[in-house]
Amino acid sequence: MEAKDFKSPQLVRWCPGCGDYGVLNSLHKAMADLGVAPHDTAVISGIGCSSRLPYYMNTYGFHTIHGRGAAVATGVKTANPKLSVWLATGDGDCLAIGGNHFIHAVRRNVDINILLMNNKIYGLTKGQYSPTSARGFVSKSSPYGTVEDPFRPAELAIGARGRFFARTIDTDVKNSPEILLAAAKHKGTSVVEVILNCVIFNDGINESITNRENRPDRTIYLRQGEKMIFGKDNNKGIVQDGFNLKAVTIGENGYTLDDVLVHDAKTTDPTLHLKLALMDGNELPVALGIIRNVDAPVYDEEVEKQIAEVQAKKSARTLREFLMAGDIWEVK
Repeated sequence: MEAKDFKSPQLVRWCPGCGDYGVLNSLHKAMADLGVAPHDTAVISGIGCSSRLPYYMNTYGFHTIHGRGAAVATGVKTANPKLSVWLATGDGDCLAIGGNHFIHAVRRNVDINILLMNNKIYGLTKGQYSPTSARGFVSKSSPYGTVEDPFRPAELAIGARGRFFARTIDTDVKNSPEILLAAAKHKGTSVVEVILNCVIFNDGINESITNRENRPDRTIYLRQGEKMIFGKDNNKGIVQDGFNLKAVTIGENGYTLDDVLVHDAKTTDPTLHLKLALMDGNELPVALGIIRNVDAPVYDEEVEKQIAEVQAKKSARTLREFLMAGDIWEVK
């Protein structure tokens, strides 16, 4: 299959320069590489700029209501486990009104792929602060700065017993398809946070880590089984410093390549995964790539298995048979 097989003929209606274009392009490529036919794929969304994405997919789609995308996606996957189910959502849609649906989908480990596009603003409703906006952030709904601490999506997902968490940047069309493909292949809930730019209401919010000058020193791309190395000259690494992590220059202050940690996304203990995911680009670089990828029982598979086991033990195999069992009578 090719990326064009998954493209809708509809005109894409996002603001010119919006980060959602990069996500859409990467998703088309990832779906082509996955090889699941469009008619075996469903893309669900809630409300928000990111939630327009199903219109631009040549797949089944459902543009639902605010915050309820995870609940609908859970129902779709449980009712038809053979479908490849994706949820397109934003930081407001997913983590505010949809917060409970999100954490319980993650906790249940439903086999859906959640694309969490995080631009730290409500874009569709014209620039209010969102659950991921930083403390002190000035917006139309916080003209003197917010007095709240934000959610950190990784902390929320892993705290809800999430088994797959990855992160990418909207403009990284090189690595994003690879990350989305891995998310789709993971059995269970996969959460991919996309660091996104809103060119109208929050332009440049991620500039400190996303521009070409800063990115090599402010981000690190994690790969399974490889040393955690980053920097313009690939001479920096992440080492353990007691219970914390530390960024060092290899060859200075006694640190060698042997001291640099090796990434293991598959270890069950989430402690190191959470520490990596919470690095913020200041003293430690923002972690990109697949941070956590752990196998666990999958909700929809367990439901299907349980139904089969119960049906094998019951004489009533359908709802009608169940309703007609026992004492019944006809009213004429």
